[in-house]
Amino acid sequence: MTQKTKIVILGAGESGVGAAMLADKQGFDVFVSDFGPVAGQHKNTLRGLGIPFEENQHSNERILEAAEVIKSPGIPGNTPIVKLIRAAGIPVISEIEFAKRYTNAKTICITGSNGKSTTTMLTYHILSRAGLNVGLAGNIGKSFAAQVATADFDWYVLEISSFMLDDMYEFRADIAVLLNITPDHLDRYDYKLSKYAASKMRIARNQRPEDVFVFCADDEESLKAMKNAGIQSRVYPFSIRRRVEDGAYLESNNIHININLNDQFTMSINELALQGKHNIYNSMASGIIAKVLDIRNTTIRESMGDFKNIEHRLEHVAKISGVDYINDSKATNVNSTWYALESVNSDVILIMGGVDKGNDYSMLKDMVKQKVRAIVCLGKDNKRIHEAFEEDVEIIVNTFSAHEAVQVAYHLAKKGDTVLLSPACASFDLFKNYEDRGTQFKKAVKEL
Repeated sequence: MTQKTKIVILGAGESGVGAAMLADKQGFDVFVSDFGPVAGQHKNTLRGLGIPFEENQHSNERILEAAEVIKSPGIPGNTPIVKLIRAAGIPVISEIEFAKRYTNAKTICITGSNGKSTTTMLTYHILSRAGLNVGLAGNIGKSFAAQVATADFDWYVLEISSFMLDDMYEFRADIAVLLNITPDHLDRYDYKLSKYAASKMRIARNQRPEDVFVFCADDEESLKAMKNAGIQSRVYPFSIRRRVEDGAYLESNNIHININLNDQFTMSINELALQGKHNIYNSMASGIIAKVLDIRNTTIRESMGDFKNIEHRLEHVAKISGVDYINDSKATNVNSTWYALESVNSDVILIMGGVDKGNDYSMLKDMVKQKVRAIVCLGKDNKRIHEAFEEDVEIIVNTFSAHEAVQVAYHLAKKGDTVLLSPACASFDLFKNYEDRGTQFKKAVKEL
């Protein structure tokens, strides 16, 4: 009997367990290793399939027996075990790379520092409404590999992070979207924006002339990164500053999409379910994808008009004593918080803070001066927030739980204000993840 090829999977979260399911289905000898604890539901899945795994450790000898290693995106490339694997000459790939080998489905891959979850969900909403047999995966929803193992879709809309792109080599996107490039996760890229931008540009890697690349013509970092990327595919820009021939643009408060000159799409921005300048960009990107796929204008218009945004992204929680409470816990970088402030039309009590990823808060200063009456810090170390804004805001208060932050904000807010949780930081100092932070915030608001 031929010996099975051994695949080792690092990380037993959604991505890793999905990869294990697919590798097992494809007949590989699978071993899953997680340096931390494995969640109960993931243990049950692995045990149910008879897939061996370990938690709270990495058994180096067993891992180094692998022909190939699939690394979960949350594990940095400079961790000791990954360095050891690479030194042994064992290929390290992402779950996305692995899953694509085993499906003929076409892929729409969306990346960017900000807006990718919203754009991915909106695109999926439009395609579903149009009747396409479409799956939703990547950095959102269920793992891509798990769906390839258990479902049979013709299309996938994938939210792709830079961490996923770093370990993709042969993968090819049929439609690739780059929304923007702003400083984020620079701690993983030697604090160099150029390295992070190069990672984002891997979204267009391996594309052919028949494929499509959609990008923001107003984003300087994207344009800079594209110069050296050797893009082979058809390009469709979107802009709110100027008219474009093939792509999307804003004119007189109307979005215009020119892909098929005989069937142009026009929609007033006032009819969009998603408001704010950043969401005009997101809607344009989704609209271009829809027009490339020849989806009817009526379907696109209806979908863009009734879409409900994802949880923890500018999510309206409640109005209490004339004060709006908004959960934007997914804003884990400075640019996301800038967008959140830009979309609020009132004075703001801003709850921010957490694990600082090398943030440059200077881009927030003007917006904070204009709109923010007080900052409520939510994190273990708030020193850099105090230093950044002490001259711009009269009140900066430190808090160490969502409950405490909401109580302080409640007492600072006046009728007509907005209490906005938009942290600009990761959540791991006080919370499990940004979802946990947002959930605790909502619970605290509902207890007011």
